[in-house]
Amino acid sequence: MMIATIRIVLPIVTLLGYDLVWFGIFLVLMCEPALITPPVGINLYIVQSVRGRGSIETVILGVLPFLACILLMVALISIFPGLVGWLPNLWHG
Repeated sequence: MMIATIRIVLPIVTLLGYDLVWFGIFLVLMCEPALITPPVGINLYIVQSVRGRGSIETVILGVLPFLACILLMVALISIFPGLVGWLPNLWHG
C-alpha cells in the first residue's frame, strides 16, 4: 500500500511544506487501521486463523480498543505535530 502510493504523494507533501518525519509517522499510523478494520482487514483474518475457534466478530470486537488508540494518536499528532519530534529532540538536545 505504501510502496504503491509514496512516489506520488511524497512530492506533494514536500511541496506543501509538511515535515517528512511527521508525514512518515502519520502514514504508518494510517496504514494500521486499514489492516485491522473490516471487511478487508487482513490482520483480522490472520488472528482468526491462528485462534482456530470462535467467530470473526469476536476478533473485530477485540481490535476496537486498539483502533481507538490509533485514531487518538493520529488526532494528537495532527493537533500537536511537535509530539512527533519531542522524544528524539530530548536525546539530541
